Amino acid sequence: MTEHLVVIGGDAAGMSAAAQARRRRGLDDLRITAFERGSFTSYSACGIPYWVGGEVAEQDALIARTPEQHRANGIDLRLRTEVIELDHAGRRVLTRELETGKEQWTGYDQLVIATGAEPVRPAHPGFDAPGVHGVHTLDEGAALIDTLHEDVRSAVVVGGGYIGVELAEAMLLRGLHVTLVHRPAEPMPTLDPDLGRLVRLGMDKLGIEVVTGAEAVEVLLGPDGRPRAVRSTVGEHPADVVVLGLGVRPRTALARAAGLTLGAHGGLLTDETMRVAGTDGVWAGGDCVEVLNLVSGAYQHVALGTHANKHGLVIGTNIGGGRASFPGVVGTAVTKVCDLEIARTGLNEREAAAAGLRWTAAVIESTAQAGYYPGATTMTVKMLAEQGTGRLLGVQIVGGAGSAKRIDVAAVALSCGLTVGQLISLDLAYAPPFSPVWDPVLVAARKVATLVGQGPS
Repeated sequence: MTEHLVVIGGDAAGMSAAAQARRRRGLDDLRITAFERGSFTSYSACGIPYWVGGEVAEQDALIARTPEQHRANGIDLRLRTEVIELDHAGRRVLTRELETGKEQWTGYDQLVIATGAEPVRPAHPGFDAPGVHGVHTLDEGAALIDTLHEDVRSAVVVGGGYIGVELAEAMLLRGLHVTLVHRPAEPMPTLDPDLGRLVRLGMDKLGIEVVTGAEAVEVLLGPDGRPRAVRSTVGEHPADVVVLGLGVRPRTALARAAGLTLGAHGGLLTDETMRVAGTDGVWAGGDCVEVLNLVSGAYQHVALGTHANKHGLVIGTNIGGGRASFPGVVGTAVTKVCDLEIARTGLNEREAAAAGLRWTAAVIESTAQAGYYPGATTMTVKMLAEQGTGRLLGVQIVGGAGSAKRIDVAAVALSCGLTVGQLISLDLAYAPPFSPVWDPVLVAARKVATLVGQGPS
């Protein structure tokens, strides 16, 4: 008897799961129907700021697999169709075609929930006006680009996390005067404030006006109903266009209404196989789930395409009859603002405190290449280690070209549970164009290892 797999969501997790299940099971064994409320599938949302900024020339460059390619693979993909109700007891979903309003129930044997995340949008006056843009989908990116083709000279970016700083760069590359308004004292709140300060200083040098300690409370509109300024708790900031970079939250209203298990951050909770906790035949992956942080032992919401694609692979493998698992994350992320590179993995000091850990931190300054090598750039590394055990807890990096991807060394060390004493002995590559004799990550490890009693005697 043919089994029916229904997938809600046509981007990374959902279509990776569908494609992997199709590879493992034939058309006569598994029928797959996928519903996507938007107009595109399998695209890189992380690449949208670089398309907006002009570094990526074409929208199509961000699309990994088109709807036609999925359909040719034996997947019944239905675009512009939203799932509006989930009846888990009856093993069926209710859909609505957005163009016609037609509603229909579809039964399933297996269900994949990959509804993604939704951007945070303030409820303050003016934030719903034309010319105020979220940038979470290709359609939203295209709308912002269309706005930038008009007579736009100044932009205000609201929010100074990953999305905010990337969009600030995009506006700068478009030749606009850019103001970034951010409520905390420093941008990039996933870093500790001392490293966040370096980001702020770097953005200042690029000509981005960074206003911290300020909350945007209103978009002031001109006679045409479009933005003329953003009012914050510290003043008014001129703006012909307003871009929101306030982050995202799990899109789980459908799952919540169906009584599925959610975590403290509003994301679906799953086991290692990506099966939704307490259910049979219901799987979830991507930005709508919470994941286990292997360093703190706590669940958190991490919206990244890397995880979403892995979740889909795991789900599709298990539905296809194989065995796969997703053990968790260590919290690795990287971004840039022009030539300023920013990276982190593991825990920062606030997260370590929330996990009840006692730690020691060290900060070092070095160069990304040998100091005498032409064009060598500076970088700052902060490293946290657990007191008593010396276990590596986290690393943060801010620096010039060649700095950020060093975070991967620390991510592997965290995944393996290495101590800072063990980290010192890693055999990392060296040549003057790529690194000093002592790589900056190892220099930081030596310093913090000495502080926790694991350094050379």
